[in-house]
Amino acid sequence: MERSNRRRAKRPHGRGAAHRAALLLALAAAGCAGLSQLLGISEPRFEVAGGRTSTLRLGGPSVQHPRGSATVRVWTRVANPNSFGLTLTTLEGSLAFEGEELVDVDLPLGLPLLAAADTVIPLDLTFGFESFSALGNVAMRLFTRDELSYELNGTLGVDAGPLGEPTFGPRTWLRGQVDVQNPLSR
Repeated sequence: MERSNRRRAKRPHGRGAAHRAALLLALAAAGCAGLSQLLGISEPRFEVAGGRTSTLRLGGPSVQHPRGSATVRVWTRVANPNSFGLTLTTLEGSLAFEGEELVDVDLPLGLPLLAAADTVIPLDLTFGFESFSALGNVAMRLFTRDELSYELNGTLGVDAGPLGEPTFGPRTWLRGQVDVQNPLSR
């Protein structure tokens, strides 16, 4: 009889300790900057896609952009190193040309990535020349050069299903060159 009473007395204590440990682990995970690492989620990898030319196309005035615009198309290879599929949900940050941040980027992506696979996508960004002064030193380069260097910096969000929706960054996701296609120079 004494043994069964001791066992009963230990059970609630054991369950309480397990609940406390689970609570402490949850609190530690919530406060951890590397929650995605704790859950075992690796960040997607971005690189400039080979065999495709990234371009910056200048456009004339339009109703939306009375002083003209530019559209940047960056062909990007996105790799999912995880053993499970996930969805790229957002990319927030900035696009810099020749080292000067010019364009705020806030893209809702919704791009599904298969487990341990990669895909090539075009990232298209359009911005207007409403304020040439905002373009700074890059304005003249847009009209006089055939190629510009760029960097895409920011934070990337993913939906990993039951593992949550972690974000990665801020960091530089892409760096490369764009060919300037200026219809005014032809």
